[in-house]
Amino acid sequence: MGFDLDLCFYFSLDLEIIPLSLQSVFENTFKIMYAIVDIAGKQFKVTQDQFVYAPLMAGEEGASVEFDKVLLLDNDGNVEVGAPTVSGAKVSGKIIGHVRGDKVIVFKKKRRKGYKKKNGHRQDFTKVLIENIAK
Repeated sequence: MGFDLDLCFYFSLDLEIIPLSLQSVFENTFKIMYAIVDIAGKQFKVTQDQFVYAPLMAGEEGASVEFDKVLLLDNDGNVEVGAPTVSGAKVSGKIIGHVRGDKVIVFKKKRRKGYKKKNGHRQDFTKVLIENIAK
């Protein structure tokens, strides 16, 4: 009852089943450059043309921003880990807008005392489009 999960199959025109390993299927199709960036004390894994909701930053909509605290950089399997940052690496982006997050309800209660407090909070974020990852 054992299944070999690391095999993938494709059919040829002769209707014969030819096994392929998953590593060979995904090896050349998913090589995407990514970086781990520190933005305002929070770490984000970013790729090109990705939207990131970072903590509120100063700047107007359409302004360009650069992040130079790149902690890790992966370019087609070549991983560079910074100590603490990768020298010369920069991630550039554009501010799309300033948005607010979902409402979080804070409810406090002490039973049998008649004490109830309800409070709400909405966090402010900046939506950033990652345009380029450069070494």
